[in-house]
Order: sequence, then C-alpha cells, then structure tokens
Amino acid sequence: MRRTTIAALVTAGLLLTATACTGDEITSTPSKTGAAEAPAEQVEAEPEAEPTKAAAAKIGDTIALKGTDDGLKVDAVLKKWDANAKPGDEYTEASAGKRFVAAQFELTNTGTAPYSDSPANGAQVADADGQRFSSTFAEVANGPAMTSDANVPPGEKVLGWIVFEVPKASKIVTVQLALDSGFANQTGQWKIS
Repeated sequence: MRRTTIAALVTAGLLLTATACTGDEITSTPSKTGAAEAPAEQVEAEPEAEPTKAAAAKIGDTIALKGTDDGLKVDAVLKKWDANAKPGDEYTEASAGKRFVAAQFELTNTGTAPYSDSPANGAQVADADGQRFSSTFAEVANGPAMTSDANVPPGEKVLGWIVFEVPKASKIVTVQLALDSGFANQTGQWKIS
C-alpha cells in the first residue's frame, strides 16, 4: 500500500511539473509603447513592403499578459530599471562579488477576475551570457518593494520594485515577468540593453 501511495505521489508531481513547463509563450511585442505614437494621417504605408520583425518591448512599454484562469489579464509595464540599485537600509547588502539590480513594474488588472499573486515569484533577469537570475528578497533605496501578496480587483493596479542579486560582472539584457508566480503559459520580456 505504501509503495502504491508513493508511486502515485511521484507520478502526480511529475505531471504537475510537466504541466507547468509545457506550452509556454514568451511575448516581447509591446501592446502599448511608452513613446507617443504618430497620428494616423502622418503614417504613410509602403506598397508591397516586406514584413518587419516586431519591435522588442523596452522600458516604458506595456505587454498584455494572460494568467491560467480565463478572466485573468494584466497589462504589465516595466516602468524603470536600475542596474546598480542601492540597498534600502544599512542592514541589507548584496553577497560578496554580487550587486543588486531592480525593476519597477506597474501591473494593471484588465481582466474580470481579481489578480492575486506574488509578482516577484514570476520575475527573472538574463545576462548577455544567458545566465538567468530569479528575484531576491531585498529592499532598495529606489522606492517601495512590490508586494508579496497582491490582491488587485479588476481596473486597479499595483506598483513596486522587484530586486535581483546578480554577479557584478553580469550585463543584464532582459527582464521577464509571468503571472501566477511564473506558472502562467505566457511570459512578458523587456529588452533593457
């Protein structure tokens, strides 16, 4: 009986792991940009123009993200980026050979369901060498940290800094964010350099 229970739990764990990792989509095309767009009458269409690669989202751009529930939709904006974030108090410091970097996100609930999440759990940064770093629990001098217990009704938003501890020599090139603590099938990606 005990072996059957253990085998069932292991199988269930493998299925959950496989489910969380399949069908992921990385979205780096902004739905809205931070820059003002030209009025329609000033835009000239080029006849027979070749399709161009979509612009990568950058600081100030909005990416529309979907969660695992049908009614969960969030407009995520990477508002600010600090490649050398200073600790928020005299007791916090990065580990030896590392530094803090921080991303300020504004998340607006555009869906019909409440957005309940710990946004930092679904955030990571990548450097030019392909190394990826998850968020860390730290306060920075830039401003208030992103809440670890967001409960945002439709139409409202949450704003805060998410902190990452990275090697001093790492050149961070992208920031990613996914809803549902990183388990949503869609991930937003912003290019920062």
